[in-house]
Amino acid sequence: MPSRLKDNLNSRYFEAANALTSKKARRRIVAYVESYDDIYFWRTVLSEFENDKRYFEVMLPSKINLTRGKKSVLMNFIDDQDGDILGRDMIACVDADYDYLMQGRTHQSQRILNSPYVFHTYVYAIENFQCYAPSLHNVCVSVTLNDHRIFDFRDYFQQFSEAIFPLFVWSVMVYRNGNYQRFSITDFCRIADPGGFSVQNPAASINNVRRKVRTKINELQRQFPDAKDEYLRTKADIIALGVTPQTTYLYIQGHHLFDTVVSPILSKVCNLLRQERQNEIYHATAHRTQKRNEMSCYENSLQDIKTMLKKNTGYMTSEPFRRLQDDIHRYLDESL
Repeated sequence: MPSRLKDNLNSRYFEAANALTSKKARRRIVAYVESYDDIYFWRTVLSEFENDKRYFEVMLPSKINLTRGKKSVLMNFIDDQDGDILGRDMIACVDADYDYLMQGRTHQSQRILNSPYVFHTYVYAIENFQCYAPSLHNVCVSVTLNDHRIFDFRDYFQQFSEAIFPLFVWSVMVYRNGNYQRFSITDFCRIADPGGFSVQNPAASINNVRRKVRTKINELQRQFPDAKDEYLRTKADIIALGVTPQTTYLYIQGHHLFDTVVSPILSKVCNLLRQERQNEIYHATAHRTQKRNEMSCYENSLQDIKTMLKKNTGYMTSEPFRRLQDDIHRYLDESL
């Protein structure tokens, strides 16, 4: 057995193992993922497809050397000489990153898009799903136990997306044509940082992003004076792939969206909701001991923002998630 497969057996092994089990036993499908956080996400995704005939086991690519990440998953489970060693009973589940938007312009993108046994998120990463704007109010409720809508997440992230979309087209374009050294994803994320967000005046942070985007686009236009036609083609292409000016936030780097954009906004919104609930308890008509007990009960019920955000499953109504579900349905139908 090749050394790199000692820890990770190929799909034929699992097919043979399934064939040896009782006909009444459920078929086991192994799903390899990038990291620990991905285990919970993909378990949530794949659970819907389990029945009395099949089940999934979600795991990291290696138990011996503890390697993680997308490259580790694909390196271990795609063999360049013998073709895909994934198969009917062994699949890979990865973040799309830019590989989906690259549309086969790199070898890795080709493998991810062309293999029927590799499933990707369509959006940049699982964090983008967790930050799905229509679900963020529910995250606030789970954190603060206060259902008062004091902030319009849908509207804010629509405006945020519209502000960054023109620069996002540039980002995809330079990665497609190999000029990403002159405008990296890190450079893009630095500009797509709202900074100084205020719940009372969210427009100020959007205007700040728009200003930074205009400045960078002017700089890029000077660097690439003949790029207009390529820019327009790239824009039309990524819109056809599902990226719209209103949903761009789903396709930017996931960790940046989660840690730098969404979490700080949620923190400020949740702080206000907590204060609102605490004020209600404080001003309630009750004696001091009862208020103290109620406040203690409430504060002990509060949850951590990032923990609840990672457990958020409100993305299941989103269009990219339905596309992912369709891919899994197709694989299961064809592998029966």
